[in-house]
Amino acid sequence: MKKEKIMLIGAAILDVLVHPAGPQVFQTGSYPAEEIRMSTGGDALNEAGVLAKLGESPLLCTLLGEDEPAQIIETYCKEKGISLQYSRKRAGIPTGMNVVLVDEEGNRSFLTNRNGTLRKLSREDIPLPFPEEVKILGFASIFVSPLLGVKEMAEIFRAAKEQDIIVCADMTKCKQGETAEDLREALAFVDYLMPNEEEALLVTQKTSPEEAVEEFLRQGVKNVIIKCGKRGCLVGNRRELFWVPAIVQKDCVDTTGAGDSFVGGFLYSLLQGKTLKDCARFANACGAAAVRKVGATEGIESREQIEEILNNADGQI
Repeated sequence: MKKEKIMLIGAAILDVLVHPAGPQVFQTGSYPAEEIRMSTGGDALNEAGVLAKLGESPLLCTLLGEDEPAQIIETYCKEKGISLQYSRKRAGIPTGMNVVLVDEEGNRSFLTNRNGTLRKLSREDIPLPFPEEVKILGFASIFVSPLLGVKEMAEIFRAAKEQDIIVCADMTKCKQGETAEDLREALAFVDYLMPNEEEALLVTQKTSPEEAVEEFLRQGVKNVIIKCGKRGCLVGNRRELFWVPAIVQKDCVDTTGAGDSFVGGFLYSLLQGKTLKDCARFANACGAAAVRKVGATEGIESREQIEEILNNADGQI
């Protein structure tokens, strides 16, 4: 019997990280950053990287160009045990790259290449039916790939459910004023939806995370987990609604990838058969670890590290 796997669909790119970065550069023409370096990035690759560090061997479905950035990503995946068997390469499209500007508080801003692979993933790049060993499908993220609209997502998610695969989805901010109701055809197949608070309120047009949970449930989502930063996360379904407090992190260096690290931790726990609350607790710990270093997942080292963070957080969660 093949080991159960997690397949991730989404972006795999390179990040050029600048820390700290401030608006002064536009006045001075030059700015002495403490650190400028390149790192792997993209929602799906970030989540895959977290899963690999936790001991899993995820399958990554992404789109790469035929260029040097793609070679760097391929080398990283080989070293980490991330399978690119179901990913595609396309000539004539540059592999996506972001410039990530991280300020002194750890907040970040992005410069993205709209002509790169980040925006070119399409339905034809998704392997259907899914490999038989896939137990969990992680779609990272709704609104990142413009060619994967509601109908395309619904087709992908429906196919997964027909194979008894658990469907999870992350989210980024809606781009064209889309609403949760607009997404209903796809959301009806989602078992676990994990937006952050800003994303959730924007797409549901609500004013509180509790109201946003209710709206997502009304559109057919089975379980909603809203990432609320320093307040932790709000978890809800038709049976229960509860908060899981954040783990206090005094040394916040870079919030890049914190949400992706949360999702990676949640998917890992879900594959282990943990309860919904335990999945959220483990995910919070992964998010807390991620912000300790510059880079999307650099702060995460191992499953043992995350378990130690949880053990030291008595009374906080």
